Amino acid sequence: MDAARTMKLVIGNRRYSSWSLRGWLACRQSGLPFDCAVVPLFGPDWHQVRATLPLIAPSAGKVPVLWHGDTVVWDSLGILDYLADQVGRDRFWPRDAAAAGLARSVVAEMHGGFAPLRSALPFNLGRHQAPVAMDAAVIADIDRVLTLWAAARARFGQGGPFLFGAFGAADIAFAPVALRLISYGVDLPGFAAAYADAVNEHPWIVQWRADAAQEVWRIERYEF
Repeated sequence: MDAARTMKLVIGNRRYSSWSLRGWLACRQSGLPFDCAVVPLFGPDWHQVRATLPLIAPSAGKVPVLWHGDTVVWDSLGILDYLADQVGRDRFWPRDAAAAGLARSVVAEMHGGFAPLRSALPFNLGRHQAPVAMDAAVIADIDRVLTLWAAARARFGQGGPFLFGAFGAADIAFAPVALRLISYGVDLPGFAAAYADAVNEHPWIVQWRADAAQEVWRIERYEF
């Protein structure tokens, strides 16, 4: 890919933006070169910034946004799908049809659901295992996540520590959840704790955490 066509990924604060993490992991998984631009979320002039900043205006102020020449793609799943078209779907999805079917299903469910979990346990990489009270809806979401993880690991996880063995689209989708559960000190069964640890120790996650620690922005409503 020529330098003029190097991709640019626009993300929010690494400490807080779980969707940005997914987009960034998808770019890393693609193996394609890309630059990264950070837009601090929810600053004092955020309403003006999100409406006028050219990098995020096409997405109505949401991140991540991927620019590739004149092509612009937003939404983390849209970005993953676009990148898979560029480099081959096998880089993201299992080759086995049954495994791929399950992987696509769990990614879609993660992408479109789990609102109580997202709301009660906001993504914040600065938290260090301080538990919070969780209502029945949040507990049900966590139980469903664990059910999906168990199904993937039991049926197709023999080739490595990730949901379908090798790191792929399903892990990109669930990485922020794994990090959430660690951050909030959620007690996990052994298989799930091992998976969450594998995600947390992945070199790309280690890099993301290190970069997040260098950011100075704070969003007070997520600091509890």
